[in-house]
Amino acid sequence: MRLISLASKSMLNRKASVLLTLFTIAISVMLLLTIERVRQEAKSSFSNTVSGTDLIVGARSGDIQLLLSSVFRIGHANNSVSWDSYQDIKAQRGVSWTIPISLGDSHKGHAVLGTDSAYFEHFRYGKKQTLAFTAGRAFVNAQEVVLGSDVAQKMHYQLGQQIVISHGMGNTSFHHHDDNPMTIVGILAPTGTPVDKTVHVPLAAIEAMHSQPKSTPRMLGKPKQPAGHKHDHQDEHGHHDSHDHGHADEHEHHDSHDHDHDHDHADEHEHHDSHDHGHGHDKPDTIAVAVPAPADLHGDLIGEPKQITAFLMGLDSPLYTLQIRRNINNYKAEPLLAIMPGVTLRELWRMLGLVEKILLLFSAVVVLISLLGMLTTLLATLNQRRRELAILRSVGARPRHIFTLMSSEAILITAAGCTLGIALFYALIALAQGTLQSQFGISLSISLLSHYELMLIGVIMAAGTLMGILPATRAYFYSLSDGMSIKL
Repeated sequence: MRLISLASKSMLNRKASVLLTLFTIAISVMLLLTIERVRQEAKSSFSNTVSGTDLIVGARSGDIQLLLSSVFRIGHANNSVSWDSYQDIKAQRGVSWTIPISLGDSHKGHAVLGTDSAYFEHFRYGKKQTLAFTAGRAFVNAQEVVLGSDVAQKMHYQLGQQIVISHGMGNTSFHHHDDNPMTIVGILAPTGTPVDKTVHVPLAAIEAMHSQPKSTPRMLGKPKQPAGHKHDHQDEHGHHDSHDHGHADEHEHHDSHDHDHDHDHADEHEHHDSHDHGHGHDKPDTIAVAVPAPADLHGDLIGEPKQITAFLMGLDSPLYTLQIRRNINNYKAEPLLAIMPGVTLRELWRMLGLVEKILLLFSAVVVLISLLGMLTTLLATLNQRRRELAILRSVGARPRHIFTLMSSEAILITAAGCTLGIALFYALIALAQGTLQSQFGISLSISLLSHYELMLIGVIMAAGTLMGILPATRAYFYSLSDGMSIKL
């Protein structure tokens, strides 16, 4: 204890160099613990991007490709799943719920996901957390859209605004659906997952936009009248038959009342013009529009899609997982692939194992540099302390006492640096917790050090002790060479 007290007073006498060494070790410890905690939490958050989902089903491709395209919105699915196959698999025994997913559109660089109300009811992330709304509600018809938190914040969108969906992924859009603006009715709370960067629309809206009629919209002016009165009349009726299905009843009405086609030409055009205007107000389905009116689709979030990109499945029991997965992978109607997201995520993380090793190597190098800095400081001051060591020898200190004194200084500096580094580590987590969650989806919890983190601290303490042995050994031999060794 006296040697420890003496070592403390000796360090206070050299407080400038000692504090510099101490802070160097503290920063390296803080960096090591932070990188390790972020690595662990990033792995956990990456694995928890989708939770509570037993299977993800899509067209047959690769496990990781299906996971990246359906969950992380990375890449593109090569093929789709037919709606009939989806309905068939959904009705199988053991299936509790399904969430259809349709991808391929975008809005100003943000992915558009077509789904139904099951998405907001059954989708889970993190530790089986449900989706929540910071404003508004879920969509209830095909003209409404729900935004992820990042989309709303980046684009400064508010409830009630209208947006236009574009065909094509990312920033490359091949066609803008300007004739089908959608109203924002909900904004989701931040999740730290790809949900935040996604625009959610009903499947019915995707189907309506992609199945718009190919016919030419109705002409606003009268066509130029060619020569030939009776031939003109027949062409005009043929034109209306090709664009307005409701005009079949009109022709039957003309035939049943024996209208003469040799009427005055001016009267005939006047009759057709008035008839067209009447249909424009009475029968909206005769107007060439891209999507039906919102009232016609109210409550229908699915429509009649021919295919979807993929779908998520929840099962009544985990015992059904392998059986249903095998049935889907052997599905005869079309080639499908069912993956277990947890298993595929672990496989993906193993592929990224090199990144983990690089981070750990970087942290270890920083700690080693700080410990070498402590060793350099102790060796540099050793020659200046030879007088101090000689005085200690003159008052009865033996060489082993000198060795213990020098080793104790290295241990104290390392221990103080580790303690300060742990304190800085928790302070940094408290400051960066919100930013990492909202920007990168990494949830850092302020918890006690794990066994692995404590082991790292133990390794640093052991390394600091070893670093102190070299100057302590040199001090030992200095005390002997000064001719002051005490013979017993």
